[in-house]
Amino acid sequence: MDRESLCAKTAPCALHLQMILENPMELYTITVEITDINDNPPTFQKKRIEFEISESAVTGARFLLQGAVDADVGVNDLQSYSLKPTDHFVLELHSQANSDTNVEMVLQRPLDREKKGVVTLLLTAFDGGDPQLSGNVQIDVTVLDANDNTPVFTQKVYKAILIENAAKGFKLTTVSATDADEGPYGHVTYYVASKDDIVRNMFTIDQQSGEVTLNGFVDFEKASHYQIDIQAKDQGGLSDSCKLIVDVLDINDNKPVISLLSMSNSVSEDSTPGTVVAMMKVDDADSGVNGQIHCTINEYIPFALTSPSSNFISLRIEQQLDREREAEYNISVTCSDQGVPVLSSSTSLFLQISDVNDNAPAFEKSHYEAYVLENNTPGLSIFTVKASDADWNQNARVSYILEDSTVNGVSVSSYVSVQPDSGLITAVRSFDYEQLKDFHFRVKAQDGGSPPLSSNVTVKIIIKDENDNAPQVLYPVQTGASVVAEIVPRAAEVGYLVTKVVAVDVDSGQNAWLSYKLQKTTDRALFEVGLQNGEIRTVRQVTDKDAVKQKLTVVVEDNGQPSRSAVVSINVAVADSFPEVLSEFTDFTQGKQYDENLTFYLILALAVVSLLFIVSVISIISVKIYRWRQNKLFYKSGSNLPVIPYYPPVYADGTLQHVYNYEMCGTTDSRMGDMKFVRPYSQNTLVSQSRMGTVQREKKEQEDDDLTLEQKPPNADWRFPPNQRPGPSGQHRFHTLQQRWTPYEKSRAGAHPDEAGASAGVIAGTRPWPNPPTEAEQFQAMMVAANVSEATATLGPRYNPQYGPDYRQNVFIPGSTATLMANPQQQVPQQALPPPQALPPVEAPKAAQTPASKKKPTKKDKK
Repeated sequence: MDRESLCAKTAPCALHLQMILENPMELYTITVEITDINDNPPTFQKKRIEFEISESAVTGARFLLQGAVDADVGVNDLQSYSLKPTDHFVLELHSQANSDTNVEMVLQRPLDREKKGVVTLLLTAFDGGDPQLSGNVQIDVTVLDANDNTPVFTQKVYKAILIENAAKGFKLTTVSATDADEGPYGHVTYYVASKDDIVRNMFTIDQQSGEVTLNGFVDFEKASHYQIDIQAKDQGGLSDSCKLIVDVLDINDNKPVISLLSMSNSVSEDSTPGTVVAMMKVDDADSGVNGQIHCTINEYIPFALTSPSSNFISLRIEQQLDREREAEYNISVTCSDQGVPVLSSSTSLFLQISDVNDNAPAFEKSHYEAYVLENNTPGLSIFTVKASDADWNQNARVSYILEDSTVNGVSVSSYVSVQPDSGLITAVRSFDYEQLKDFHFRVKAQDGGSPPLSSNVTVKIIIKDENDNAPQVLYPVQTGASVVAEIVPRAAEVGYLVTKVVAVDVDSGQNAWLSYKLQKTTDRALFEVGLQNGEIRTVRQVTDKDAVKQKLTVVVEDNGQPSRSAVVSINVAVADSFPEVLSEFTDFTQGKQYDENLTFYLILALAVVSLLFIVSVISIISVKIYRWRQNKLFYKSGSNLPVIPYYPPVYADGTLQHVYNYEMCGTTDSRMGDMKFVRPYSQNTLVSQSRMGTVQREKKEQEDDDLTLEQKPPNADWRFPPNQRPGPSGQHRFHTLQQRWTPYEKSRAGAHPDEAGASAGVIAGTRPWPNPPTEAEQFQAMMVAANVSEATATLGPRYNPQYGPDYRQNVFIPGSTATLMANPQQQVPQQALPPPQALPPVEAPKAAQTPASKKKPTKKDKK
């Protein structure tokens, strides 16, 4: 046990326990006291304590030390301290009211930094245990210096020479002072102590380095001698001073001064050489050779300087001027004296050259070409011709004029127009590439001078083709009066050329590149179309199972952006004789009028079914949530009832081999009750008769729902292959969207349904159709036939309708086994044969319902 972790500084340290004895039952309290042993030495929080004490500290100064800590208590706790050595400091202890002890270090002898800069002490803490334990910490005392020395300059007088007009920031000299002290008392700063404001503003000194620099400009003519008082101070307030004498040397510091007396702002470019354009006066304040002046101007300009007298100069024209080569001149006049060093001054004269109309407008290009996309809107900006005139102002103002010419016998102004100010060429009409490929005309540019000058340029407009023409199908010719079909013999091999789609596009380039794609076909696995040549060929061997009527839809697209297309429908007859083709295509034209409405009705039916499915799912989820909440409320209300244990009184010894716990739950507002009993732990839990009855009722309700949702017995005809199915689904199935109604005996394959047991696939209890079908029933049959055709075309060549449900069993089809009964209130009993083993297991479609057997569709039927 560790007393320090259990009780810390609490004394005494005791643990309190309780013990209960049985037979008889008694309670005892046990207190265990843990006595301390000296197992923790005194420790200091820091390994090293540092102090900074000035050497000027007085005797008796106190410095508080951080005491040690001992985790033990009593006599094993911290008892005493010791400090070594004791040359300068002694240790004093002071007890506090909270039994703590303050440890102070007292200075008993002054410190001297020059003798010893760092004093090292060792503070040791002892406890009263046996054996005695101790802990120590090192104390480092750094002796700080006192300001007992003044700064001293190395020289009392410094001298420097300064050249007249020296640059600002020029370094004169550096003064230096030393201080025997260290630290802040030995740090020296420098100041300018002169009383003259001119001197203080003219010169500056760096406070740290003592470097003296020029802060202004000195002029020998104003002052040739300066005296600067400099002071050095330490941070203790002690200081010393010195003087700096600066002598100024005279130099040639006066530049010539140029004064402009008269000048012309502009000169005509046709002015004669020798014309004076400016007069100037030059002065220099210096004397002797420093006052002798020589003036020059910049080279390669048509001007020169002349000197009528010693102080006056004139600027005149030396060569013929040309404003187009140089419209203005920035003339720099420089005058220099003869001093050492040479000083000079300069001035700039800005001279403009006035214009004379001596240049005609010039176009940027010798001829222009522009491209315009056909079918443009009138007023479209094509491009801009640009002509520039080297002259200025009114002489350079260019106007653009469309020269009169003809294009295909029509004036060019009916095709394009030119804006006079900007040269923008706009289209007057919409161009057609198929009629006009390109044309050209001339544009004249004329300036505003007097007399005006002009020039012209040829402009060529090239019209670019746009994909504005859809492909035109030349063959096969589409006629609405009669049906034209291509005949493919049933013995045709793979790659048999059925026909070729021929189309043209009046556009050019890639807009006329045509590609052919097969968009829709009765049997996609039977035909293909060449992407480039439009040839329709067979992909596989033609079989006897292929339908006689094959309808192909080919899309012809060009390569334009966006592309345009044309659609051509091709009727193909898979037959060996013309009469067979004629019998199949007789009603094709009549059935074609149903195609457009059929797509609309199919989309409408899909939308209605989807809506009913969503409503059914939402309703089912709502009912499930409602029942779940009811059961949850029921169990929640019954969970607070007490559980009454029951012990059968059949054992005399007072013990039970198996204990059964009966739990009964019931609420005042519930229609259901629940009671259960639990077997022993080795057995499964049983449910009471009340609970079992509740479960059986729920199961019965669920079975009733399942019976309601269960499908009707399927028609046995769906189990037969399409070529063996009786009725219209068998060998005499229809091949077009228009059903040809025939008597039952002629369209039925197999025995009459009235003959009992005549065929294995006939449903018992069926009767022939009592009346001819109405127009609504015929339309319903056509919709189902279209669904079958669309499903076969969508699934492709791998789909075999033999293994799929026959969707036509969901409607009344004349000659089928699902017929009406005489009694509309009687449900027709139906019976199906077991499915053949050779067929794959597929879900049977619903049998057709008679009007008598129709009832409200359930949720699963809607789904």
